Amino acid sequence: MMRLAVIGAGRIGAVHAAAVAAHPAAQLVLVADPDVAAAARIAEPHGARWTGSVEEVFADPTIAAVIVGSPTRFHVEQIVAAVRAGKAVLVEKPVDLDLARVDECLATVGADAHRVMVGFNRRFDPGFAEVKRRVDTGEIGSLEQLTIISRDPQAAPAGYLVGSGGIFRDMTIHDFDMARFLLGDVVEVSAVGQNLDPEIAAIGDFDAAVVTLTGASGAVATIINSRHCATGYDQRLEAFGPLGSLEAGNHTATTVRFNGPGVSAAAGPYLDFFLERYAVAYRAELDHFLAAIGSGAAPSPTLVDGREALALAEAATVSARTGERVRLTPTTHVTTHASTREASS
Repeated sequence: MMRLAVIGAGRIGAVHAAAVAAHPAAQLVLVADPDVAAAARIAEPHGARWTGSVEEVFADPTIAAVIVGSPTRFHVEQIVAAVRAGKAVLVEKPVDLDLARVDECLATVGADAHRVMVGFNRRFDPGFAEVKRRVDTGEIGSLEQLTIISRDPQAAPAGYLVGSGGIFRDMTIHDFDMARFLLGDVVEVSAVGQNLDPEIAAIGDFDAAVVTLTGASGAVATIINSRHCATGYDQRLEAFGPLGSLEAGNHTATTVRFNGPGVSAAAGPYLDFFLERYAVAYRAELDHFLAAIGSGAAPSPTLVDGREALALAEAATVSARTGERVRLTPTTHVTTHASTREASS
């Protein structure tokens, strides 16, 4: 039985705590959050302890792994502390909002980076995972075009968005990872941001965006994002090649469809929140994490995957602000070069 702790008693911490508590090979031991009452609300129903000090997590030698679901600004220090304490780590995205801090994290954990998994849970969605497997078998031939559509039912509160790092670091980062998962290395980024919501524009962010990624293979991915969608949580993906295409569509609560005189195949609304839409993916993500720890294998997505997704987010931010394409190179930071810009890859 693997003994785990969860750091962070917010929405995502509650999801991870419940998943650990329900897993037959895991035991939720401790929930840590400066808001002790919030930690207690999550821990007590699962028979776990709670604390206001994250140091208690790192000091407990019986805890084998830590799930970091705290605010992003604490991720790097908590990753480093957990690894130094000999624990495996599953950290929520993004690793940090600053690429340089992620590079420092990688340098600090060094050879122990293989003990850190980044929570890009969409890789574990059954539909998306099947598309990946079938692309890899060559069923559609060489991947030529990838389309990812990701729209939220409504924008998060402005108080959250103002500290989120912007749409590319907060929202699109999942899609950047999915694009890399299917496409491989990306060499160029072009992004257009939209200001359709005056409240989001007022905090200096975009509420919608379209991003084009060019892969080293020549394949191209298009990512379409919006902070609002009247039809619900819109999550779709299409992979296209010379032999055909593969699609993963939206989910509804049931598979029931109505056919009548004025309508065909009428379905219920899309699942309206990421916690419901990706519930299976969160469980599969935990399965993978625990299996990797148990076998001594490196879990995936890796800390490097987290870094590369953030590099794409940084490049997209530059492209959307300047209207220029951004070439990805092995450098460390975004730099300006005449009519083009270069970013780390």
